[in-house]
Amino acid sequence: TRLTLALPRAQAFTELQAKVMDTQQKVKLADLQIEQLSKTKKHAHLTDTEVMMLVDETRMYEGVGRMFILQPKGVIHNQLLEKQRIAEEKIKELEQKKSYLERSVKEAEDNIREMLMARRAQ
Repeated sequence: TRLTLALPRAQAFTELQAKVMDTQQKVKLADLQIEQLSKTKKHAHLTDTEVMMLVDETRMYEGVGRMFILQPKGVIHNQLLEKQRIAEEKIKELEQKKSYLERSVKEAEDNIREMLMARRAQ
């Protein structure tokens, strides 16, 4: 009877370990995505800073696929601001997701500890 009780516990323990590892990988992925979006946001900000220093009559081109389209300074400025705004929104979403995942990892680790303590108590 002890063997039959130990089997579900061992399976639950293995599942918890797998969940912890999977969730930790998701946290690392979220970190990488946040880092990439931060770089995109910073690049757009720096580009916008340089664009705004140019005179309004400066000819500016937007890269579209393999061609370039002449655009007014205001359009380029608005596109760069929008790019920064979108990156910031995605970063906030990813940080919330990361926070949830970290709580999930902590709960799973606590459950593993409880299982180990219960096993030692027997």
